Amino acid sequence: MIVATKSFSVKTGGDTDIIDITDQVNTRLKESKLKNGTLTVFVPGSTAGITTTEFEPGLRKDLPALFEKLIPQSGHYQHDLTWGDGNGYSHLRAALVKSFFTVPFVNGEMILGTWQQIILIDFDNRHRNREIIVQLLGE
Repeated sequence: MIVATKSFSVKTGGDTDIIDITDQVNTRLKESKLKNGTLTVFVPGSTAGITTTEFEPGLRKDLPALFEKLIPQSGHYQHDLTWGDGNGYSHLRAALVKSFFTVPFVNGEMILGTWQQIILIDFDNRHRNREIIVQLLGE
């Protein structure tokens, strides 16, 4: 087995910004020249997450609305008392989504559903430049 680690950067707007990163991940897979295995997409940090969904306008509105119902930005969070940065909600949202997503690939192609994309969600209360790590394990 071979392990290959690649990366790329994504500029975000924060505030539950949802970005389709499927093409960038696929590019890193193609660059690796690996044919069969698994890849893990990871975002360092505690205020962003990686997951999968259909990247379409309705869901890009529904997801932020869901997070606002579950963990409102205007809530009172102990984290904010500790650091005073007002982003306690973003840490909690990111903890629900998680910072990674793993997908198998066969014959150099990710095994994703027809309407399934890999997305980055930046929950922080400011824009960021996020480094995305793609680690591939395969042959």
